[in-house]
Amino acid sequence: MQRKTSILAMLLLVAGALALAQNASPPSPAQSGTPTVTNNEQHLRPQPADPQEIMRRAVEKDVYNWEEAKDYTFLERSQQDALDGNGQVKSSKSETHEIQVLYGEPFSRMVAKDDKPLSEKEKKKEDEEFEKETRKRENETPEERQKRLQKYEKEREEGRAFVREIIDAYTFTLIGTEVLNGRATWVIDGAPRPGFEGKRRESKMLPKIKPRFWIDQQDYSWTKLRAEFTDTVSFGWVVARLHKGSLFEVQQVRVNDEVWLPQRIDLKLDARVALLKGINENVHVTYKDYRKFRADTKISVAESGAVQ
Repeated sequence: MQRKTSILAMLLLVAGALALAQNASPPSPAQSGTPTVTNNEQHLRPQPADPQEIMRRAVEKDVYNWEEAKDYTFLERSQQDALDGNGQVKSSKSETHEIQVLYGEPFSRMVAKDDKPLSEKEKKKEDEEFEKETRKRENETPEERQKRLQKYEKEREEGRAFVREIIDAYTFTLIGTEVLNGRATWVIDGAPRPGFEGKRRESKMLPKIKPRFWIDQQDYSWTKLRAEFTDTVSFGWVVARLHKGSLFEVQQVRVNDEVWLPQRIDLKLDARVALLKGINENVHVTYKDYRKFRADTKISVAESGAVQ
């Protein structure tokens, strides 16, 4: 089915904020713990500009990564672990979706549930929805397709526009360096800037988020983000409230030596929906099998929507 941005997905957009770097020989892998700067690192690499400038460049690079990401297909696995009052997992469920580019716009179809193949009934439903949407887009007039794609691009841009406000929302401090996946990063903390007022719904929650960024030193792309909600955040007409202490962490991976894309997202949610239903769960989302979609790629309905 065609997936829409949920409240949770909107929160994750905060992760799409940054990147960085200068070409330099990476230091030897560091031990886990507090990021540090070694004498060898100081000798090999020129000291970076102030963290505010690093983050400004990182935001600019994020815009590039965000634009390139729309040309990739991938598999997304999401797992929800419901917790009891002691923080122990009481139930778990997962879904795996294949994200394809279908006539210029992403389309998501479920391919597994709880790490098992879909039942015949479930698979038939997914195939029918995919075939229906494929035929619909395939038979569009040029005007209809242009209108659909313009709407998609507008929604996509609006969903990311708040990222540009991050520079104004925080005061940044460089706290050290760390090696992630063999690449040197700068580690930068963000402290909410007094008096900041977001212009958009998403950016209005930034003062209630305390972030830490890991910025790649070779191309100014953010490779990891960890953030904590320091106060309760409400969405919509009190439809949902995310409580203080909720956490999320996002890691990215470099693909095809040209773009950074999500690799893993972990969330610890303490929320209440519609003022009634309490949510206390951990969410884990992983991404793999990235493939760049070519303009001349053909979509096959007969073979369960496989990209050929």
